[in-house]
Amino acid sequence: MPATPSADHTPARGVAHEQVTSRPASATRLSLSHITAQNETNLLGTVHGGVVMTLVDSVAGVVAARHSGGPAVTASMDEMVFLVPVRVGDVVHFTAQVNWTGRSSMEVGVRITADRWDSVSAQVHVATAYLVFVAVDEEGKPRAVPQVVPETDEDHRRMREAEIRRSHRLARRQAIISSREGTE
Repeated sequence: MPATPSADHTPARGVAHEQVTSRPASATRLSLSHITAQNETNLLGTVHGGVVMTLVDSVAGVVAARHSGGPAVTASMDEMVFLVPVRVGDVVHFTAQVNWTGRSSMEVGVRITADRWDSVSAQVHVATAYLVFVAVDEEGKPRAVPQVVPETDEDHRRMREAEIRRSHRLARRQAIISSREGTE
């Protein structure tokens, strides 16, 4: 019996994605929730920041791969600001989306919130992170990505702020290169 496309038109595993030149910001959003456990704690009894960072990188990586239509690698974690600790038994929620796109790179923003597993309570803002991913081909070389299209005022704000972070990254890199040229 021949294969038939699924109702949601999702390509089958191993089938190449069609080339897309742009994608709305709403199509890049993804959420992940994780219940923290005892084996993820540090000596203070709270969840290791590295555990949270690993989950941030994972959800952001999925967003980048989905947006770009294939593999994407973490180029940098621009910033991660922890506001409150995560405790054992917290349900941690990661909400991510593409904020900005270049030729082959993307900034993915991740907002992390938490609430208790055993009660109905308001979510607390735990941290925010910004990661840069580069889409790569089968040989590991950068490849073009669809441009993200902001749809809301919030999407436009995210894009403006991502451009500021990008200009700071580029200026910092140039300053370091200039500093090294003067000392070698």
